Amino acid sequence: MSDTAARLLALLSLLQSRPDLSGPELAERLGVSGRTVRKDVDRLRGLGYPVEASRGPAGGYRLGPGGRMPPLLLDDEEAVAVAVGLRAAAGVSGVAESGGRALAKLEQVLPSRLRPTVDALHGAIEHAPENTATDAPDPEVDPGVLRAVARAVRDGEWLRFDYGGDPRLVEPYRLLAWQRRWHLVARDPRDGVWSTYRVDRMEPRTPTGRRFDPVPPPGGDHTAFAMRTIASQGWKVHARLRVHAPAERVLERINPAVGVVEPVDGGTSVLVTGADSLDTVAVYAGMLGMDFTVESPAELVPLLRALSERYARAVAGSSG
Repeated sequence: MSDTAARLLALLSLLQSRPDLSGPELAERLGVSGRTVRKDVDRLRGLGYPVEASRGPAGGYRLGPGGRMPPLLLDDEEAVAVAVGLRAAAGVSGVAESGGRALAKLEQVLPSRLRPTVDALHGAIEHAPENTATDAPDPEVDPGVLRAVARAVRDGEWLRFDYGGDPRLVEPYRLLAWQRRWHLVARDPRDGVWSTYRVDRMEPRTPTGRRFDPVPPPGGDHTAFAMRTIASQGWKVHARLRVHAPAERVLERINPAVGVVEPVDGGTSVLVTGADSLDTVAVYAGMLGMDFTVESPAELVPLLRALSERYARAVAGSSG
């Protein structure tokens, strides 16, 4: 590689590392004159890289957005971190395929000295299933839907979509990834009601192009609100259990996304919970470690009875 080519790559790497590097700083880092830096900047521009310059005491050079992505120059630690992150992304619905393509490109040019480290990390790391709270398969999310929703969140634009066949219009605020599922925290601009929507059930329609003025969610925290509403709205099935214990004790036993607890009196509370199947609700209700009765749905009762009989047979078979 010629000295000029090597210097251009070094300059490109510096511009990617931090914005607004001054001409003197670049000249010192590269060991050249300011005039050479200016020539190299012009060479990068001639190759199609949008190097922007600003004047004044706080001025300098920065790499701006362009029509194509420049070579991504990473140091050793950054390359290893990106490779491991992309391998982890292989299990994330909606970005698995594109993450695999990016990983293949990175590994093709990964320096040989780094391959043992990346392979060692890959061989040592296991990814346990994240949907342990449900017996339902992971939903597939169209990456195009993710992009459309993310753009609406970024641009602060009303989002129109079909949800289970019903048309919806919302102010989109945050995307939340939890338990291998994507959720959108949004507000209905007509009545001000906040909700959380499963992205795998959304079908975006034509962009509205209409901006909105953001307002804070209930409680001021989008994630906390989502975790609460997922418990009461975000599952396929829901159950209402009257627990014979104070609300404080029930809250100590559950994840915020597992259920909403309503105090009844000093020794009784109601747990509103949900899952992707009633079988899952039946199992986790038993794990509360507290006495309870089922208020709804009635279909949960025979499942609990079947579980209790199974456990009784297991105890009887082990009594000898």
